[in-house]
Amino acid sequence: MTEMLVSVIIPAYNYAETLPRAVNSVIAQLGEAQAELLVIDDGSTDATPQVVEQLLVEHAGAFRALRKPNGGLSSVRNRGIEEARGQYLIFLDADDEMAPGALAAVARHVADNPESRLIIGGHWSVFSDGRRVQHSATPLPVTPRERVRGYLLEKTVSLSNGACVMHREVFGPGNYPLHLRNVEDIPVFAQVLARFPCSTLDQPLALIHKHDDSMRHDLKQSLAAGVEMVDEVFAPARMPAELQDLRQAFTAQRCLSLFRDCYSAGDYVRAKAFYARAVRTNFFSIMRWSYTRKAVRLLFK
Repeated sequence: MTEMLVSVIIPAYNYAETLPRAVNSVIAQLGEAQAELLVIDDGSTDATPQVVEQLLVEHAGAFRALRKPNGGLSSVRNRGIEEARGQYLIFLDADDEMAPGALAAVARHVADNPESRLIIGGHWSVFSDGRRVQHSATPLPVTPRERVRGYLLEKTVSLSNGACVMHREVFGPGNYPLHLRNVEDIPVFAQVLARFPCSTLDQPLALIHKHDDSMRHDLKQSLAAGVEMVDEVFAPARMPAELQDLRQAFTAQRCLSLFRDCYSAGDYVRAKAFYARAVRTNFFSIMRWSYTRKAVRLLFK
């Protein structure tokens, strides 16, 4: 077992403007725990390489950095898993910040809960108008089934990169899938909730800056992942046999998510198709009123 406790990994692709903020937020507290910082430039085409070099000069010996050909977020995170020396990993986005005192809090939590393989912390959402909203880490359901249902179906279990700490063991069933560009973390989070001991730390671990142009809102990438992403989430290596019965309900949920994305983008033809598929897959989808109201409006478009 490596002596390093925590590795903070910052994937960076064309985030020259915000990367110093993220890096400085981590370096400021590296001395509070047995921790390291690794910055991975995913083939940026802006000034990110120059910013990284300047930060390496300003903080000589304080962190490591490497540059790789562009391959997408999954490839960066998988490279981070390979390169990191810590037992526990934190993936912090280059436009976010680590909350003050986060590393010290994680070290204390690990000492008190050595069996935990996923630590879910709180976070602050920071909006472009300066507003901040604090999100607490609520207690997790007890059983793996309840945790997976809460995450995939009921949306009562919320996880955010930067505010989650994962032991490197959790990637044994599978790393981040390279073919999923904006939902690549869902199969990983699902397998951890299904297979490993989890705990919560009710302290903000990150400041997560919200953007309308987030990859999560990229319709092209959502459609590319499509309903087929369900296959990745429920791959036998990731999802235990006793939880495979949740697949149908999640397929319907994925169709509803794609329906919502298409509806918001004004792609009403695809929206109708995804809603119809959701209802065919699970008739009780019609009881999801927030979606059904939109579907009714489609009748008049």
